[in-house]
Amino acid sequence: MALSAGTRRTVACVLVGLGAALLVAALMIPTYTVSKVAKTPLDLEITTIAENQKGEESLVLDSKSLTSGEGAAVVNKDVPLVSQRFVTVEEPSDADDMTLQAGQTLRRTDVQGDTGLLTAAIDRVTISRTTGMPVDTEPNGSIAVTVNKDGSVMEPVQHTGIGYRFPIGTEKKTYPYFDINVRKSFDANFIEETEINNMKVYRFQMTAPVTSTWDVVQSPTNRLTLPAAKWGVEGGDTPVTMTRYYTNVRDLWVEPETGTVIKGGESIHLFYARSGDKPEVTALKSHLVFDEATVESQIAIAKENTDKLSLFGRVVPIVFGVLGVLALLAGLFLGLRGGGTPAHASPRGSRPTPAPTAAPADTAATRWDGDDTPTTQFPRGDYDAPTEQIDIDKRP
Repeated sequence: MALSAGTRRTVACVLVGLGAALLVAALMIPTYTVSKVAKTPLDLEITTIAENQKGEESLVLDSKSLTSGEGAAVVNKDVPLVSQRFVTVEEPSDADDMTLQAGQTLRRTDVQGDTGLLTAAIDRVTISRTTGMPVDTEPNGSIAVTVNKDGSVMEPVQHTGIGYRFPIGTEKKTYPYFDINVRKSFDANFIEETEINNMKVYRFQMTAPVTSTWDVVQSPTNRLTLPAAKWGVEGGDTPVTMTRYYTNVRDLWVEPETGTVIKGGESIHLFYARSGDKPEVTALKSHLVFDEATVESQIAIAKENTDKLSLFGRVVPIVFGVLGVLALLAGLFLGLRGGGTPAHASPRGSRPTPAPTAAPADTAATRWDGDDTPTTQFPRGDYDAPTEQIDIDKRP
């Protein structure tokens, strides 16, 4: 059934309004909705495992040899190491900021029980959910380092660089990266764009220069006084004090849209020396890299978040835009047709033209089968009959 002109105009207005609304939504979603979605999720839980690389040097100082009565300190070679980190979201956390807590351990797997634990630490920091940078409040974090069976108290520490997440929309530039071992930030420089398992990543590299750990935390293990013979240097029983130094080269492969660290590796070196430029006794030296299971897990996390960003940043705006254009065009089409004069309508003020009288149908009731005798005219009587009936059968 055809729509009336008024109905067409109404439908046209509705379609034009709907189309305009969809186009506005298509423009607003990438700028407004994505800004709400493009944040580190509050239900974040990440476990990463890194192992020493086979075929590369992996050295660990045997701590028992330092306290034994005989012989010099022993440094074990080819030690299998596993570094584990578990990151969770803690309070305070809200729509803009979140507090991350990371528990980290380093173990040698060739020794059973607690004797295999080399280092342990708990790090807490409150960061922006968008930039990954620590908030400006002081203190914005704390660190606890286990030095005995009872552990230690969390010590307030001001974090000054990113640590566990890069910014949403990571760029090819230098970022400050916070190293909890020395509690300082160092430049993480962009190195290259590459791929890991078909995912585009940016590789960054941070170098922590040789730093005295005694200057960071004055714990007993960071400065030791032992006989020279125990250190394996000249001097016999002469007491020699050595400080533990730290240096590291850290590589990070980051998925740029979400800031997820897909892969991480570090070449760590801890050593005792009387001067930082002359290592004398190695405490720890190894190249640790995320295992394949961790890399795959991080890729899955990044894909989940990139899909969400793609949905609101590209797919939904495109769909809304196409639907908006179609609705707008349909509304304009109906509006233009509804505004014209229908073909059967007469102009305002003119009288309708009467329809022509149709010729009578050729039926038995109207067909004449007689001859062509002229019709007889009868005079009208005194009565004013509108019509006279003639009996055809009584013709003269």
